Amino acid sequence: MDLHSPLADIHTQIMWNRLISVVEEQAQTLIRTAFSPIVRESGDLSAGVFDIRGRMLAQAVTGTPGHVNSMAESVKFFLEAFPPREMQEGDVYITNDPWMGTGHLNDMVVVTPTFLDGKLVAIFACTSHLIDIGGIGFGPDGRDVVEEGLYLPFLKLIDRGAINDTLIAIVRGNSRYPTEAEGDILSLAACNDVGAERLIEMMREFSLSSLEPLADHIVEQSRKSVQAEIAKLAEGSYSASMRVDGYEKPIDLVATLTIAKETITIDFSGTSGPSAKGINVPLNYALAYSTYGVRVLIAPDIPNNAGSLEPIKVKAPTDSILNAQRPAPVSSRHIIGQMLPDVIFGCLEQVPGIAVPAEGASSLWNLILESDAADAVDPTSTISRFSVLAVQTGGVGARPTSDGLSATAFPSGVSGVPVEIIETISPLLFRKKELRSNSGGQGTFRGGLGQVIEISNREPAAFDIYAALDRIEHPARGRSGGGEGAAGYVGLGSGKVLRGKGRQKVPAGDWLVVHTPGGAGFGDPADRSQAAVTADIANGIVVLR
Repeated sequence: MDLHSPLADIHTQIMWNRLISVVEEQAQTLIRTAFSPIVRESGDLSAGVFDIRGRMLAQAVTGTPGHVNSMAESVKFFLEAFPPREMQEGDVYITNDPWMGTGHLNDMVVVTPTFLDGKLVAIFACTSHLIDIGGIGFGPDGRDVVEEGLYLPFLKLIDRGAINDTLIAIVRGNSRYPTEAEGDILSLAACNDVGAERLIEMMREFSLSSLEPLADHIVEQSRKSVQAEIAKLAEGSYSASMRVDGYEKPIDLVATLTIAKETITIDFSGTSGPSAKGINVPLNYALAYSTYGVRVLIAPDIPNNAGSLEPIKVKAPTDSILNAQRPAPVSSRHIIGQMLPDVIFGCLEQVPGIAVPAEGASSLWNLILESDAADAVDPTSTISRFSVLAVQTGGVGARPTSDGLSATAFPSGVSGVPVEIIETISPLLFRKKELRSNSGGQGTFRGGLGQVIEISNREPAAFDIYAALDRIEHPARGRSGGGEGAAGYVGLGSGKVLRGKGRQKVPAGDWLVVHTPGGAGFGDPADRSQAAVTADIANGIVVLR
């Protein structure tokens, strides 16, 4: 295909659309075959196609910024471990290295080289979250990454078509749910296979012997488009900070965003040091959500790939909580990492011409619930053994021209696992799950609502919660005169207040009570239209006391 012919623009657009179709089918294959509910029901994954230099060309619409943008960096490390000249047809590679993958051990990154007529032409990569990878379980209580679970360096999952049975046996032997762990890993390999098959079909259809000319065009055009948007902004440095709950003590997230010609640099100097518990963030995960925070406001319509990410640089002091070094515990890195777009928004709010939303709940309120440890090891117990990850969400901050979204995951973009799924795979019962009145911050535009959730055990037994929750002590802040969102809460039906982080017990006969945080408001509440106020009261969004 001649990219310089009179019809080149049309041909290029058609091929670009096909690439998006390829990676979306890749992602949908993972969703259909995954064992983990957070992948199958919530879309907590990423999928993408890369050229042989490790440049991400296209990503599936399905997926989270934390997975997608850190995967974009991870493939470069795979190419160092497995140089392209050594790759063979039928090879598949895997790692869950938090510092060279997507930030914690529960996420597997799988990479598959793709060959056309014996020639390496592309690389497919995908990530997803495994239910269990051993160690203490998916929570922030670990004291180092070794304690958090099984670590897999860069390894061959499949060697020229032959699956690595030893690796699978090791994973199965280190998981409380071996069948599910094996199934999830094989689903990752399967999704890459589908992507590779569709890409080869596309290349044959368009008579392409190499993807490089198309790759160069995609990367170059995307880079130039983002640089053009940056060039419209006022040059200078803009700083902002945000305090969040942390584990042992509050954490200050401090950023300075510098706009210089066609680049944006984010420097997190001044941010708090690392935690002794598993809320630390590897730099690749901090980079993922920081670049997303810029892109969503500066150039939201430009495709996310190596070219559009290149003009945005991120750095953080070594051994800060945003650049934790091995062997720091990092299992719940999402708590802090998903706060970063709000910090970036605080910087961009000062740039003339940029409209910035108010802060929201930000990080997911993942409820990691497990059967009580004593029941799990008692061979005479008839109590069901279970481990579920119930994804829950708070409110999004109000936007400059509209209310915030309620019970919506921003910035991660995942959806909640349906109640029916959790109740089917465990003895848990959702006593209540409803929007939380009065939780959205007041303003000309109101913040999104959080939720009220109550969960009990249908069996006469206790269960445990691995709490990894924030915005309890430091709720979302409003902008331009808007009010704070409501703070989060976690406790028991009996009235006992639980900690926002750490493994805790819900006694038999009692139940878990969760109030997810609300989003903050935007603008002076006095300027909210009377029609909107009336609708808020009529719909129970606001309940007058």
